[in-house]
Amino acid sequence: MKRVLFDARALEHPQPLEQGVRHLAQMDHESYLHMIHRKNPLPLLQMAQERGYQTLSQQDDEGVWHILITKNPNIRLKELPDV
Repeated sequence: MKRVLFDARALEHPQPLEQGVRHLAQMDHESYLHMIHRKNPLPLLQMAQERGYQTLSQQDDEGVWHILITKNPNIRLKELPDV
């Protein structure tokens, strides 16, 4: 399983959404996007879900959001070491 790390914390709107969409378009079934963000990117999550991607977003103890997205329906996002 290949992790594609994308740290969007320093980016201004709409760059996280635009770059997130680009990452999703390039992903295959053996990879997943791990996006780190200061907010929960609801538009990106909704867009991904509408296109059949699995998504998981969790906020850590420091208030940082970790978003995992994959095309592969067999990957259990909650079991990945990044969560």
